[in-house]
Amino acid sequence: MMEFPLKTLALSTSGRAVLGLSLGLALSGCAVGPDFKAPEAPAQTVSSSSDAYSYTSTPVATQTEASEGKSGISQKLVVAQDIPAQWWEVFHSEELDTLIRQALTQSPDLASAQAALRQAKENYNAQSGNTLYPNVSANLGAGRDLASAVSTNVPGGELYNLYNASVNVSYTLDIFGANKRELESMQAAVDYQRFQVEAAYLSLTANLVTTAIKEASLRAQIQATEEILQFQAKQLEVMERQLTLGGIPKVSVLEQRNLLAQTRASLPGLEKSLQQTRNQLAVYAGRLPSDTGLPEFHLDSLQLPQELPVSIPSALVRQRPDIRANEALLHQASAQVGVATANQYPQFTLSASYGSAALTPGNLFKKEWSLWSLGAGITQPIFNGGALSAKRRAALAAYDQIDAQYRSNVLSAFQSVADSLQALDFDAKTLKQQVEVEAIAKQTLDLTTQQFNLGAVNSLALLDAKRTYQTARIGLVQAQAARYADTAALFQSLGGGWWNRPDLKDISVKNE
Repeated sequence: MMEFPLKTLALSTSGRAVLGLSLGLALSGCAVGPDFKAPEAPAQTVSSSSDAYSYTSTPVATQTEASEGKSGISQKLVVAQDIPAQWWEVFHSEELDTLIRQALTQSPDLASAQAALRQAKENYNAQSGNTLYPNVSANLGAGRDLASAVSTNVPGGELYNLYNASVNVSYTLDIFGANKRELESMQAAVDYQRFQVEAAYLSLTANLVTTAIKEASLRAQIQATEEILQFQAKQLEVMERQLTLGGIPKVSVLEQRNLLAQTRASLPGLEKSLQQTRNQLAVYAGRLPSDTGLPEFHLDSLQLPQELPVSIPSALVRQRPDIRANEALLHQASAQVGVATANQYPQFTLSASYGSAALTPGNLFKKEWSLWSLGAGITQPIFNGGALSAKRRAALAAYDQIDAQYRSNVLSAFQSVADSLQALDFDAKTLKQQVEVEAIAKQTLDLTTQQFNLGAVNSLALLDAKRTYQTARIGLVQAQAARYADTAALFQSLGGGWWNRPDLKDISVKNE
């Protein structure tokens, strides 16, 4: 931006030619540097929906194994089925739905991401106003001056007042697209922050779901451990009576007491994990750990959906907010290459001013006291020690760096989907086996207990049966929880359905 003194500037023939050339180039809309194109999905993933299971090197089962219980239902993978925005509702838990709704209105992490988006938008607006429109300023001034005797031929000089008013206009023509590329870069920054909001939304909801499942798992493990403790305590009473009657040696009673003590010792660790999990759940929900009213979660209050959506691989890169955010960074880096390139070319500036200068306020706006000026300028870098070329090479290197990060992000995204699909298959098989293991262990324990009471087996056999059953019960609970966690992981790895949701309410602006 340039300001010119209030004097008349007559444009020469060459000046008019430069001005005409500048206007012609401005109207042509030239912009140097690369025109950004969104990266295509990996070539081997662009296929028909029938090949949607190409996430893995070997095909995964389209339907999981079934076993007994609510957590053992068979789940069917449905290709190209859209993902609901409130994907967590597939678990049919009112407590979970309520907690997530509350968290979305008070999460500081989500508020932070939204504030960053607002900042990026306003930075774009500011840059847009500076570059797309002429800079217009108005000046109004008054001064009292003493002119010297040399200039006035008045002994001792002459004292006079000077009043001036003017409007100045200046505009830098975007001949080679530096301003256009800069705005393009800032728009990409806005897109980046927008997808960061979506990533924060997905991360928050997924963390709430998986933490609630973890809490439910720990509660079930604690319940199973307490039931085993009750059984072991009753068995100890029986063995102590047998010891009094001389039916068993004291070492058998001591072994039973040791087993009971070991089971009790496992409870504090589980209870500690449960409390820490609830603390984490409260923080995810934007609450203090000391706040009351946080709902409790149990495995039997959750349901597994019978159908699971599987996006085709070619659509994944458009659904994952982290990939879209990285793509926006790549766009920003591409635009910066254009900025660095344009800075190597001439810059054209137009300016004009109109105003008036008078010795009295009454004459200030009279035509005979008017002043105006027009100007055009060109600035061409000639020598700067190679700085501009180095900056362009640096911009190209930055683009290459972000491009590599983008490709790495895509690979990680496909890995997370592949891991989730395989986990659904393998953990369903694991649960089926674990149900069988637990049933056999319970039958074995019941039979061994009867035999021990009849004196047919010794206490070592009974203790082994109890240990086996305890391990099977805990393993069953963990296998049940894994299936719920696998379902949540699949929805998260596919992007969470944010594109089906209306814009989020900005929770970082307090209602007044």
